[in-house]
Amino acid sequence: MSLSPFDLLALTCNSLRSNPLRSTLTTLGVFMGVAAVSATLQVGSISRAVIAKQLAEKDAPQVSVYVEGELRSEDMEYLRQRLEGVRAISASSGFYPNPQTLFQDEEAQPEMTPVTQDFLLTSGKQLAAGRFFTPADFENYRPVVVIDQFLVDKLFKGQKAVGETIYANARPYVVVGVVPTVTSSFREPEGEVLMPMSFYYALTGSRDIGSIQIRPYKIEDLKDLADKAKQLMEQRFPGKDVYARNNVQQILAQQQTLEMASNGLTAVGIISLLIGGVGIANITIAAVMERTPEIGLRLAIGAKKRDILLQFILEAAILSLLGGTAAIISVHGLTMVVAETFKLPYEFESKTAALSLGSALLVGVGAGFLPALRASQLDPVKALRNS
Repeated sequence: MSLSPFDLLALTCNSLRSNPLRSTLTTLGVFMGVAAVSATLQVGSISRAVIAKQLAEKDAPQVSVYVEGELRSEDMEYLRQRLEGVRAISASSGFYPNPQTLFQDEEAQPEMTPVTQDFLLTSGKQLAAGRFFTPADFENYRPVVVIDQFLVDKLFKGQKAVGETIYANARPYVVVGVVPTVTSSFREPEGEVLMPMSFYYALTGSRDIGSIQIRPYKIEDLKDLADKAKQLMEQRFPGKDVYARNNVQQILAQQQTLEMASNGLTAVGIISLLIGGVGIANITIAAVMERTPEIGLRLAIGAKKRDILLQFILEAAILSLLGGTAAIISVHGLTMVVAETFKLPYEFESKTAALSLGSALLVGVGAGFLPALRASQLDPVKALRNS
């Protein structure tokens, strides 16, 4: 007659309590392995969050192309027709680096940048208020501008900016839109004023553009896109110095370094967990040898081989769950302290905890299965002779 699940669980718990040192050592081995795995997963999660935060603080990943001498709008079209995997392409040009900009009694000295139609899509900026430049703004050379939130706060003091007129170097411009301010760890924001490239042409008589910005569909394509763009422009401008760089090169290099470190830690975590599994296997084998007479007696009085097998597997599972749960709680608490101390983005992920606990169960039950199977296959007569 088979044991009921409740009786099987009670028998398993009594067996574990009867040898607290062995149970504690087994749990400790699982704890160390799961702690290593969980800590590795948390490092990877925090690393990805840090990279995502850094990317969010910058414009969208893009390649900027510069050529010594002159770039024109037709050069932008030249690249558009020959490059693949391009989500958007636009151009910008340096104008007044820091023009004196006024609104009523308030003054600022922002950067003023002429841009082409697809600037928002290339940069990844989102409008906070108003609109961006329309084709009619470019065609009719309208003196309209889009300013950033920093300039709104400085000049308008929380009042509505869209529709108002500001003066930059004594020239009037109508504000039609507002974009968020891009922060930088290298300098304090000074404000930003965007204007249509066509108005810049009309104002200066120049047809030059300073640089071309190219945004790919995939961030992984940035390097190949930069190399291809540089090659095309070198063919178009032989003998000229051509520069092509992406705006997130340092972040991508940091991401690669963090991924390599995370992979190394993952290997260490897996090894630690396997060592814990070896400990479970050794202790289960020792338990089987120690309890051989007991197993023989139970088989002799009618215990099912399945009950013996399930009991040893259940013992390994319980110890794995205890060690794994304690490790997850400990790593979570320690990670919270570290994240708060160093201002790191951290959020508990149930998926990470489930993966850590699942790996502990898999290793624990897997390591204990063969010794448990061996125990269930014992000959009752031979087992009792060893008593």
